[in-house]
Amino acid sequence: MRSAQAQAAIALDPPSTLRLWTDLRRWPSFVEGFGHSLEVAPEWPSKGSRLVWESRPGGRGRVTERVVENGEARFTTQVFEKALAGTQTLTALADPEGGSQVELRLDYELARPGPLRAVADVLFIRRALRDALRRTLRRFAVEAEEEAGLR
Repeated sequence: MRSAQAQAAIALDPPSTLRLWTDLRRWPSFVEGFGHSLEVAPEWPSKGSRLVWESRPGGRGRVTERVVENGEARFTTQVFEKALAGTQTLTALADPEGGSQVELRLDYELARPGPLRAVADVLFIRRALRDALRRTLRRFAVEAEEEAGLR
């Protein structure tokens, strides 16, 4: 399994961070490439619920996420899209100075593995995924500051 990850300081406590992270109305402002929701289970973000969304043009295409964990400090979904399948986890731990320290991690397998794909993963794909996770967390931090009344 391959992985990409990013970290950020967030201005909200862990429960508030997870509430904001799972608020689909806010995703267009921070989730990299998010276009619009196609299907949302009424019980979202409960364990077992499913979301299908479409990226912006030129993006990831159709993405399906199924919640596998929704805890006090962690939210995990199984992610399926044309290029890869994996598990994405947002972990929020209380920061002693206030807010949360957040890690966003994607553990994934490429949809079409092979020797050239493995090289492409090391040279390009993993870096692109890591950069996308970083951009998502950077925008998420701004949303959290607004939520906390700091902006």
